[in-house]
Amino acid sequence: MNLNDAQKTSVVEWITQGMKLSEIQRRINSEFGIVMTYIEVRFLVDDLKLTPKDPEPPKPVELAGRQSGGDSTIAGPAPLKGEADKGMSEANRGVPPGGGVSVKVASVARPGALVSGSVTFSDGNSAEWHLDQMGRLGLSPKQPGYKPSPADLEAFQIELQDALQKLGF
Repeated sequence: MNLNDAQKTSVVEWITQGMKLSEIQRRINSEFGIVMTYIEVRFLVDDLKLTPKDPEPPKPVELAGRQSGGDSTIAGPAPLKGEADKGMSEANRGVPPGGGVSVKVASVARPGALVSGSVTFSDGNSAEWHLDQMGRLGLSPKQPGYKPSPADLEAFQIELQDALQKLGF
């Protein structure tokens, strides 16, 4: 299909406005009554020596309070006021410095798991976790019958997601 000079000027204008090729294809059809395939529009833009603009990628949003770096140990939210004063110091209870939930990703996944590791909750109890090929998360506490608080579980899931994203999962 050949376009006249006025139509070509319109296409140049649309490209400079940042329109995508598929949008230009629709506008050529609706405004000029010319049906063109996507590849024909691509060739037209190439013949006019134009380059479609790539959309600007969204800028990453930095969340306050998040740790940065390549370490796979992530500290979660601090415990509630007064929790640290229950008779044992944080160092004696095995709680990560600053309290909260600490997630570690193992360098070698346990058998049957896509990825695995360990977690230490704000009360000092720890557990092994694994994510299987079906996307199911398993948690095996070291202390039989232990159930982490809902706040700790939420913090664990958030920290686990962050740690796995940093590793490319």
